[in-house]
Amino acid sequence: MTTTLLQALRQVVGEAQVLHQGDLSAWERDWRKRWHGKALAVVRPGNTGEVAQVVKLCAAHGTTIVPQGGNTGLVGGGVPDMSGTQVLLSLARMRTVRAIDRANLAMTVEAGCVLQAVQEAAAEAGLLFPLSLAAEGSCTIGGNLATNAGGTQVLRYGNARELCLGLEVVTPQGEVWDGLSGLRKDNTGYDLRDLFVGSEGTLGIITAATLKLYPRPAAELTAMAACGTLAQCLSLLGLAQARLGAGLTGFEAMNTFSLGLVRQHFPQLPHPLPPAPWTVLLAFDDTGTEEAARTRFESLLEAALEGGLIDDAAVAGSLAQSAAMWHLRESIPLAQSEEGLNVKHDISLPVSAIPNFVDRTDAALQRAFPGARLVNFGHLGDGNLHYNVQCPAGGDGAQFLALNEHAINTIVYDAVQACGGSFSAEHGVGSLKLDEMMQRKSPVALGMMRAIKRALDPQGTLNPGRVVSVPGP
Repeated sequence: MTTTLLQALRQVVGEAQVLHQGDLSAWERDWRKRWHGKALAVVRPGNTGEVAQVVKLCAAHGTTIVPQGGNTGLVGGGVPDMSGTQVLLSLARMRTVRAIDRANLAMTVEAGCVLQAVQEAAAEAGLLFPLSLAAEGSCTIGGNLATNAGGTQVLRYGNARELCLGLEVVTPQGEVWDGLSGLRKDNTGYDLRDLFVGSEGTLGIITAATLKLYPRPAAELTAMAACGTLAQCLSLLGLAQARLGAGLTGFEAMNTFSLGLVRQHFPQLPHPLPPAPWTVLLAFDDTGTEEAARTRFESLLEAALEGGLIDDAAVAGSLAQSAAMWHLRESIPLAQSEEGLNVKHDISLPVSAIPNFVDRTDAALQRAFPGARLVNFGHLGDGNLHYNVQCPAGGDGAQFLALNEHAINTIVYDAVQACGGSFSAEHGVGSLKLDEMMQRKSPVALGMMRAIKRALDPQGTLNPGRVVSVPGP
């Protein structure tokens, strides 16, 4: 039966696009090198019709499918299991920008388009696609939507969900739903688009999307500011929101250790400020002149200095300096990787609860794991922290992870839950957080999710064992 399926798949997508032997680790291993599986084959369709035919064939043969975009996920949701029976369906060949509608401020792209290429296509049309994250040079728009990615400009523009106007989706039965509407208003029943966004390939395979665009800002300014406490960072956020309004597009906070790792592992990168307990990265976009925007931005920082909210600040004098500041922030995950394996948390909290949460959870972790180093950084403006735990200095990161991950997760996620937060803010659930999902999500919510999964994918063809566990009959 396996041979028959492989032959049929080759007839659909071409001999060269069904990879069955050789080194398939680029698809079978995740970016963190934590998850590794064995695929029956890697299949690379070139258009939506081929995706539909592949899904029909796999469903007919009882073969499950793992969809994959740029393979930059962090929760093990896009790699096959070790059974050697799953088809890994890569959408990387589907990279066409189908249309840009300037008047409607919309563009339609295929799922395999790399995020940076989407940004560049919008820029060439004189417009802005604001989704931005560290992996934008390799992640794909289909994966961004399947995981409802966040990034650095959620504060103003929202998650990927808010930037999507419509979708084209292949169902688990191999049918194609064309929902590529560029409408801002369509009140005709259930919102199927939102059902698939964030579903991590468990309900359907996103093959194309119509995205929301914006006019490009006339002025784009960036600054870094040094704060003594996280509470001061929060006060600075409030002042920035009051002074800059919707023009505040990004507000990132980084603790001393997180930027210290960047200094240690990437010493060539310039740091505009000396080390501080907390460093804030602010981004301000404005439609007025750059001179007026800069005056307004610098006035905010002067007020923060006079009010004792910050100890120092540096404003980028050019787009190159702005990019260098952002590069420091985006280098933190890479520096962590250089330092060794760590216990990662992508958590969401009410912004007002963050200082107390960090103080109490830092103390609890130090009591339980003396010397553990806390890599705390993230999108403070929208309440999303990457609250990661590195082993004590000189320790074995892999061993620390293997021995202590569950206990560390329990401390962190219990504290998150007590604050009314979420254990996954923007990375998704995948395989990594499936147990947490089953334990921490309400039975009512789980029941509805299982009902949706059973209704749309009764055979369990798409990405089984991800997001929600669905027991058999």
